[in-house]
Amino acid sequence: MKPAEKPARRRSRATPPKVGFVSLGCPKAMVDSERILTQLRAEGYDIAGDYAGSDLVVVNTCGFIDEAVQESLDAIGEALAENGRVIVTGCLGARRGSAGGSLVGEVHPRVLAVTGPHAADEVMAHIHAHLARPHDPFADLVPAGGVKLTPRHYAYLKISEGCNHRCTFCIIPSMRGDLVSRPVGAVLREAEALVKAGVKELLVISQDTSAYGVDVRYRSDFVDGRPVRTRMADLVRELAKLGARVRLHYVYPYPHVDEVLPMMAEGKVLPYLDVPFQHSHPRILKLMKRPASGERNIERIRAWRAICPELTIRSTFIAGFPGETEAEFEHLLAFLREAELDRVGCFAYSPVEGAAANALPDPVPDEVREARRARFMQVQSAISAQRLRRRVGTTTGVIVDAVEHDREAGAWRAATRSAGEAPEIDGLVYVALDDERQAKGLRPGSEISARIVDADEHDLFAVPA
Repeated sequence: MKPAEKPARRRSRATPPKVGFVSLGCPKAMVDSERILTQLRAEGYDIAGDYAGSDLVVVNTCGFIDEAVQESLDAIGEALAENGRVIVTGCLGARRGSAGGSLVGEVHPRVLAVTGPHAADEVMAHIHAHLARPHDPFADLVPAGGVKLTPRHYAYLKISEGCNHRCTFCIIPSMRGDLVSRPVGAVLREAEALVKAGVKELLVISQDTSAYGVDVRYRSDFVDGRPVRTRMADLVRELAKLGARVRLHYVYPYPHVDEVLPMMAEGKVLPYLDVPFQHSHPRILKLMKRPASGERNIERIRAWRAICPELTIRSTFIAGFPGETEAEFEHLLAFLREAELDRVGCFAYSPVEGAAANALPDPVPDEVREARRARFMQVQSAISAQRLRRRVGTTTGVIVDAVEHDREAGAWRAATRSAGEAPEIDGLVYVALDDERQAKGLRPGSEISARIVDADEHDLFAVPA
């Protein structure tokens, strides 16, 4: 058996696993080594002083000049010869070989894993995979994917905090601050852990998903030794490789959003966008300080649907914003009819303490706000019902959220969702089941095929296909 094929070693609680460490290169690399060593000790690993006494060896490399490259490659070769179980990190890990892959992997294919520089978390993840963590009676109570409040088969994946917009109706920036994007490597490691823990659907969330990475100028992080930019399209492309359903929420309609539509058309991610348009009229959007115009939004929706006809678009709107005239509200209704959005929510404007919109002139009376919200939802209900009826007769894949039993009718059904339904905010696909035996064959997270037989303005009704 090759050393790279050996399973993760396990030791008794009395004998902590030992990691050997070789640190090469500049002081910046030394700081990276110190971080990794500190984390190893914090988790209960021992640091070995020689290859023979190590269960695994980490080599932190340099790749700046030819002599440093050769020194690093020699150190890796020596560690493989003396120990056989080697993880490589550092600048050399980011160098490409002649075939386009990792240079380290081409020269030393037996290494267990390769990462780039500044990748302490990724190095620790590889160490955990190949050398089991020492038992911790407290930390070991926490599952690998963390403690979740959602059902086991789906999870929210937050990619950033805060927001750079200053929408006049919103106080989130004052509470959560400006945009702070999480490193793409950390996001992907969390996503991978969730999928390994049984999550079937990842719901990507933030205050402004389209702006992911703007604050760090889309800088690269290293994932499995490959540079990946901190950017929405790049993140989505990597998430698509994990084998789970990927659903995007809070996507502002910036031009670069167009890049994810081909991935949706190809079935790599769910053809679903949650886009908070809020209004359509240019003057109201300006008063709201929204970063888009209604005219461009219509054009973008058409372009998206041309690329991906199966796309589901959900959105939220505000009726009765301060200063909104009847004509401007009618403009919003006209936009709604033209856009034919699939899933829509509407709120009557409500003053929020600290929001700049409270100081705008000509507030809309409460009763008018509520009446406009009701009129809006009446128009949207007809649109939603029409779009859902188009799906009658089609067959679609669904994921089961729950199995329900009507005791009085003696009927069983599965509450499921297709690509067009997000949990908790959208409708459901109710799949009628034949009997209790068929019902017991399903559980939350099961994926089945369903044929749509009926629809109303919110939900779809189906039978197993």
